[in-house]
Amino acid sequence: MAATKKLVMIGNGMAGVRVIEHILKLAPGAYDITIFGSEPHPNYNRIMLSSVLQGGTGLSDIVINDWEWYRDNGITVHAGHTVTSIDRVNRKVVSHLGLEASYDTLLIATGSSAFILPLPGADKEGVIGFRDIKDCQIMQETSLSYNKAVVIGGGLLGLEAARGLLNLGMDVTVVHSNAYLMNRQLDKAASMMLKEELEAQGMKFLLQKQSERIHGKKRVKSLSFADGTEIEADLIVMAVGIKPNVQIAKDAGLNVNRGIIVSDFMETNDPNIYAVGECTEHRGIAYGLVAPLYEQGAVLAKRLSGVDTEGYTGSITSTKLKVSGVDVFSAGQYDEPAGTRSLKYQDEVDRVYKKIVLKDDKLVGAVLFGDTGDGASLLSLIRKGESVRGREKELLLGFSAGGAASGKENHLAEMADDEIVCGCNGVSKGTIADAILQKGCNSVSAIKACTKASGSCGGCKPEVEGLLKIYAGDNAAAPVKEGICGCTTLNRDEIVAEIKRMGLKTVKEVMNVLEWSQPEGCSKCRPSLNYYLGMLWPTEYKDEKESRFTNERYHANIQKDGTFSVVPRIYGGVTSPSELKKIAEVAEKFDVPLVKFTGGQRLDLLGVKKEDLPKMWEELDMPSGHAYGKMLRTVKTCVGNTFCRFGTQDAIGMGVRLEKEFERMNAPAKVKLAVSGCPRNCAEATIKDFGIVAIDGGWELHVGGNGGVHVRATDLLTIVKTEDEVVEWGGAFLQLYREHANWNERTSVWVERVGMDFIKKSLENGEERKALYGRIRTAIDQIKDPWQEIIENKELRKNFESLVPAEALQS
Repeated sequence: MAATKKLVMIGNGMAGVRVIEHILKLAPGAYDITIFGSEPHPNYNRIMLSSVLQGGTGLSDIVINDWEWYRDNGITVHAGHTVTSIDRVNRKVVSHLGLEASYDTLLIATGSSAFILPLPGADKEGVIGFRDIKDCQIMQETSLSYNKAVVIGGGLLGLEAARGLLNLGMDVTVVHSNAYLMNRQLDKAASMMLKEELEAQGMKFLLQKQSERIHGKKRVKSLSFADGTEIEADLIVMAVGIKPNVQIAKDAGLNVNRGIIVSDFMETNDPNIYAVGECTEHRGIAYGLVAPLYEQGAVLAKRLSGVDTEGYTGSITSTKLKVSGVDVFSAGQYDEPAGTRSLKYQDEVDRVYKKIVLKDDKLVGAVLFGDTGDGASLLSLIRKGESVRGREKELLLGFSAGGAASGKENHLAEMADDEIVCGCNGVSKGTIADAILQKGCNSVSAIKACTKASGSCGGCKPEVEGLLKIYAGDNAAAPVKEGICGCTTLNRDEIVAEIKRMGLKTVKEVMNVLEWSQPEGCSKCRPSLNYYLGMLWPTEYKDEKESRFTNERYHANIQKDGTFSVVPRIYGGVTSPSELKKIAEVAEKFDVPLVKFTGGQRLDLLGVKKEDLPKMWEELDMPSGHAYGKMLRTVKTCVGNTFCRFGTQDAIGMGVRLEKEFERMNAPAKVKLAVSGCPRNCAEATIKDFGIVAIDGGWELHVGGNGGVHVRATDLLTIVKTEDEVVEWGGAFLQLYREHANWNERTSVWVERVGMDFIKKSLENGEERKALYGRIRTAIDQIKDPWQEIIENKELRKNFESLVPAEALQS
């Protein structure tokens, strides 16, 4: 029996590990496999980094193969090890930590790095690329302390980074050298529609700008352009392209151009060394999209497993934009080169644009905006190169146009088995068909678990559903409803109902009784369960500190350098000389480097050391302003009739009363209030969660506003006459929101979801309104100011470090 060969792979990314997955199936036991990876993480889906940045996905959700997978398959993995040299004579590699590994076959899959423009000042703090988990973490941490972000690059990656930064609450401007966004994937019409959509989301653009210099001392302060203009910047993210990581191959004497030069079988000029992925160059092309890299990987795996293969001949690429709420697809020759003709359809009402490009009666390119459902089918036709004469209208308007109701299903049935359906994960039609027919996968979720199809961006889900219908027919399972996270299929209302019905009182109990798939839960469900239990059982439930987010565990906002931002509460933005003096003395005593007024009329003490937090709060002897939690943040006020000649009511007094009434209130998301003393609305009450506007003889009560990324003006709830009525209606509204909103759902979203009719009907009955107000008072009365607990409880204070574990800094 032949000895097992040693296969060493440099790189632990998507392309390389996909090769290993294929080899394990094609030639199990043929290789003793060792993998070196520079990052301290298992194999993860880099495509989904934008989702992590945008806040909809956690790190655990994008892991493709966890540590257990390596163990189960007998793979030795050295995470956090960067290979620094290849000894081709003795066939061994050495890492930067001195670890050696010998090989019979070496696979280089080092991927690429973000290209950083060689601008003066590009080495300053706050200038990064967008390529890995560390970049995401830097952006998330920066958003806690800084406001202005500039993204250089208006391509796919740049727009995804910009969307994520918007979700983090930053003011984002995208700088692009071309006149149109995504100019390498979209034509002018689609690009203009995309720009309009993104501007509506809050994104700003500077087009046709050539970046010239980055300014600042240690940290970036601004970016200047060749035309003499300048823009302020606390963070600059460069998304202008990628640079293949080839230095290790170059040093080893392998043939390198832009990438490592490989043959159709992914061979380098050394017969014992292969390369795959973004680090390679095949027939003069270095690919940066995952689908071609997976196609390369499938060929290489067959080669290494001794299976016949025709080799890799190149790829026709396609692009799908994953920015929230915007669907864009592009494939092939979208820009109408010489000798082609195009057909276009544009609907400005429904915001849909479609274009197909034809040459010699063959489909050679397509652009879809707003309706991208036919993207995979069009890409399949482009790859086939067959005549589409007489079908042009069908292709342009959709596969069911012209009365062919089952046109898309027919097209899916006609697709070749090796056609790629899921571009993100390189899953073919044949693989999906095999999962359905041979492995009994009778649902989209089962197909996803078995093949990974639809497991990334989700854009191919319609095609997966279509294939399920074709191959499973009546045996297809009913669609599985999605729960609050991947740990459960139960939604918010079902979970709350079961907690009530069974009297469940702890997070662990809920997960166990309701049969969570992950016994420890995840970063999505643990905080939500902690909130739901506290909302339902305010007098009995003990808050779980470990189920709260980092800032809430610290009762302060963590900064990029590990220090903290402390915000004491200043009711209604009204303070006094003695209070200001106390804050100044404490800031001076603890060497606070920066004191800043916030947008909510409070003082922010920035740069506080962790060990100083308990003593600092004790000496301040002021309640926390809760600038970090999902609770009442501020009540913004104008001076009202106390000083203003236009004021009709006491806005300051009303604001202070509301703030004292509802401080410490836990909620599904952060809550902001404002009181304006007259309809001139200087306190901006009509973009707050609960806003009060004084009028002659009464108060207007407004709800569901938002002044953040998704700006929303409030709806008028009612008009009342007295301050007591303002407090009662406000408390009842907030409690109704607390009891019915999803976790992390702002009032602006909740109001639109449930409708004002439901809210008004729930609050119009006086008895029901008083009952709601009573319940919120009961809940708030159970909660002490968090820092009072630590100050008064010696054991808590002594164990402060264990209450706030050091690894929270990395969360």
